[in-house]
Amino acid sequence: MTAESRSGTPRVVSPNRSQFLLQPTDLERIIPDEHPARGVWAFVESLDLSAFYEEIAARGRDPGRPATDPKVLLSLWIYANSEGVGSARLLERLCERDAPYRWICGGVPVNHHTLSDFRTGHEKKVDGLLTQMLAALMKHGVVQLQRVAQDGMKVRASAGASSFRRRQSLDRCLEEAKEQVRKLKREIAEDGGGSTRRERAARERAAEARQAAIEAALAELPRIEAKREERDRKKPSDAKRRSQVRASTTDAECRVMKMADGGFRPAYNVQLATDASGFVVGVDVTNNGTDQPHVTPMLDEIARRTGQTPGEYLVDGGFVTFENIEVISARGATAYAPTPKPRNETVDRYAPKRGDSPAVAAWRVRMGTEEAKRVYVQRGVLAERTNADLRGHRGLDRLNVRGLRKVKAVVLLAALTFNVMGLLAGGVLM
Repeated sequence: MTAESRSGTPRVVSPNRSQFLLQPTDLERIIPDEHPARGVWAFVESLDLSAFYEEIAARGRDPGRPATDPKVLLSLWIYANSEGVGSARLLERLCERDAPYRWICGGVPVNHHTLSDFRTGHEKKVDGLLTQMLAALMKHGVVQLQRVAQDGMKVRASAGASSFRRRQSLDRCLEEAKEQVRKLKREIAEDGGGSTRRERAARERAAEARQAAIEAALAELPRIEAKREERDRKKPSDAKRRSQVRASTTDAECRVMKMADGGFRPAYNVQLATDASGFVVGVDVTNNGTDQPHVTPMLDEIARRTGQTPGEYLVDGGFVTFENIEVISARGATAYAPTPKPRNETVDRYAPKRGDSPAVAAWRVRMGTEEAKRVYVQRGVLAERTNADLRGHRGLDRLNVRGLRKVKAVVLLAALTFNVMGLLAGGVLM
């Protein structure tokens, strides 16, 4: 047909968005049988979640809205973490849009408030689930604690460097915040307009939150000063240096730490212990920027979860002190850690020194053997792989919650997710 022979307007199918569509959906078939979401749900169903159900107020025929099933919320967060999703608002949108999340929900509506409150409000319960999981893995002989590596990971806090202020500045900001709250309360009391009053009430709540954040920062200053004085106990700290201590008005419990790239930023110190099987067996979060004080707490953490002490304990040079080597030995573990490089190159770093305790002397000699060097290589394989996975795939490159308690809740959930995905990848059944 030539262009001359064509007549009339072109016929096309155009969208009609005013029509109603009835589209039946079989939720059971929207994801394949081997999809990881099904594995996550099966794992969650195998757990004892009685602690979560005990706090639900809606019971029997008593009035009140039914609660969202904790199995749904926990499965959503585990699967979301496995994909690096750490935002409750984004997770809410995914539950409306993406097939795996819709399958987990199974028609149960969720919102970002419920998701956020669940993630940060159940630290001890998630901690118990991690212990429950390790008990099952030990029962099946997967986790044996023959060799465990500990490492610290600095995670960027949800606070800017400019939020850190000295005491004088905090005192001034607190007075300004209090005055702002008083002013807004007077305006609300005097104003009769409904919408304006609601807007001012919202501003009042924001001002009160600001005041509370400043008060929290002031409350943290004595703790920061005490840490500074402890660090400088071998040399007197003058009043001028102590006056430079600062706290954040955004997240009072975070601290400025030296990061892996050499820069200094607000962060938390996440401590993780990984078993030779590849599963995380210990989790702790602190606002202490150095690793040395965290060997004993982590050994206590592992013993609390598993009832055992590792046979071999691997740490890097940041954890090395004679006291830590002695603690590891006293617990019945064999310490593998690099010996300090002597200033005099002619000195044998692996030879016992005058004043060494038996544990320290044995550690020096041990680290000079080829067997010890072969064992210590595994530290990077275990610890660094865990850190890289949590940073690159589980969303722990930067935190979006504030406060030590909430941060630990997020880290525990990330560690639980890490173990679950390792479980699914290895085909291990609980």
